[in-house]
This record gives sequence, C-alpha cells and structure tokens, in this order.
Amino acid sequence: MFCGIIAGVAWALETVILGIALSMTPFVSTEQAIFLAPFVSTFIHDAFSAIWAAIYNGARGNLKKVWHAAFGTKGGKFVMLAAVIGGPVGMTGYVLAINYMGASIGAVASAIFPAIGAILAYFFLKEKMQWYRWVFLFATLLGVYGLSYSPEVQIKDFWLGIIGALMCAFGWGIEAVILAKCMQDPDVKDEYALQIRQTTSALVYGIVLLPLLHGWGFTVSLFTSGTGWLLPVIAIAAFFATLSYLCYYRAIAAIGASKSMALNVTYAAWAIFFTAVFLGDTSVLTPTTIICALIVIVCGILTAADGKDLFSKSKA
Repeated sequence: MFCGIIAGVAWALETVILGIALSMTPFVSTEQAIFLAPFVSTFIHDAFSAIWAAIYNGARGNLKKVWHAAFGTKGGKFVMLAAVIGGPVGMTGYVLAINYMGASIGAVASAIFPAIGAILAYFFLKEKMQWYRWVFLFATLLGVYGLSYSPEVQIKDFWLGIIGALMCAFGWGIEAVILAKCMQDPDVKDEYALQIRQTTSALVYGIVLLPLLHGWGFTVSLFTSGTGWLLPVIAIAAFFATLSYLCYYRAIAAIGASKSMALNVTYAAWAIFFTAVFLGDTSVLTPTTIICALIVIVCGILTAADGKDLFSKSKA
C-alpha cells in the first residue's frame, strides 16, 4: 500500500512541474508551439523517463533481463501494447487536460481512471461490479462535471480538457488492466515493465506521432536554440514520473490493478495542495473545487475497490 501512496505523491509533483514547463515561452510563443506542446512535451518527457529507468535498471544489472522480458516473453509484448495505450493515448490526454484545464484541475478531471479501470476489469477480466460501484462511478463523473464548470476556476478550453481527461482515463485504465495480467509472469517484473513501457512510448511518439504532426522541426529547435530551463524542468518532471511509475507498477504486481489505481488516484488531491504551496496559486482552494475534488477522489476509490480490500494485506 505504501508504494501506491508514494506513486500518487510523486505523480502530483510531476503534474505541477510539467505544468510549469507547459507555461514556459517555447511552448506558448506561437500557434504552432501551442498546438504541438502536448505532443512534443510528452515525447521529451517519456524519453527522459526511459533514460532515468535505464539508469535505474543498469545500476541494478537488469538491462539484459529487460531485453529478455521485452522480446522473449508474451507478457513483455503485451506491456508494449499497454505502453502505446497508456503513453501516446493516455499521457497525451493527460497533458491536454493539464494544458487546457490547469495542473490541479486537469489532474482531478483525469482522476476518473480508477472508475474506468474497474469497468474494463468487469468486461474483460470478468470481475464482478456491484451495483453500488456503478453509483459511485456516476458520482465521480458528476464531480468532474461540477469541478470543470466551477466559475472560480479559469479554464482555457473546457471541451479539449475533457477530451484529454477521457483519453487519459481510458488509456491508463486499459493499461493497468493489461499490466496486472502481464506482471503475473515472473520474467516480467515491475522495473522491467517500467523500462519497456517508457521506451516503447517514446519510440512511438518519435517514429509515428511527431512525423505525422510535422513536429520534429519544433522538437529539434528546443534542443538547439536557447530554451532556458525548459528541458531541465521536463527532465525533473520525468524523474518524478519514473519514481511514480515504478511504485505504481510495484503496487499493481503486489496488490492488483484496482487497489493500486485507487491509491494512485490520490495524486489529484496532492496536485491541488502542491499547486497552492509551491506555486502560490491559492485560487484552486475554493469550496467548489475542494468539494468536487473530494467527490472525485473518494468516489473514484470506492468505485475501484472495497474499503476492506483497499487496506488488506497483499497475498503476493
């Protein structure tokens, strides 16, 4: 359970730091930059994260085992599939959400992914979904709706933010369900899955999405022209993302997808707290946002896992 909580705290820090990067001049200077920002920043973010993961696995002597897990096991290949769904789909949606709805609000809006994951587990893993969980799911979505339409919060584009949040929710929900199955294979450990996931995601962005969007020129310019602290800020965000993913995957392997998602979703509350503390933006701490955030977090958790299961000991 501790790993799940750390995953949430680390992801909240990543959210706030990445929000800072997205507001920096290179990503807001032109219409092209604004359009490409979510995709280019996610590519750089996941590439840095893959490097952080490689440093971690290299220090532990795991790189050969990672290669075997990726290309020598069925589970490793499904991790690659999960990476495409959770990375280019889920992470892009997440960046869209925080870009158009703000770091704290985007984090909360995308926090419905445990509810989505519970539904997907019901259909694809045949896990029973009790009637009261459907009630909690509906309450979660109402909380997101109420939060997004709060008059106290400045939102750039409501519908693009919501589309991003839904992409994120479905992408991460599907990813967690796939990973829960994959990491039952003893050859696909959590740190191996992390390396496979981030490397695959970065490659898909670099080889497929950026060429389709004609985004390589802009991406290269970020590395060749003076961009100040932009790249170091993204690298720091990627570090906390790597820590979060490592703890999250470890929790999935130990206690299962639903319980891990339920613990990880607390990042939404931490993001609001960190936004207020580190950025001095107390405007997010309104009665409306606090109440709606609590509804999303509490009901999302109750949708994903029973209270007695959430705090039960792992049998792994």
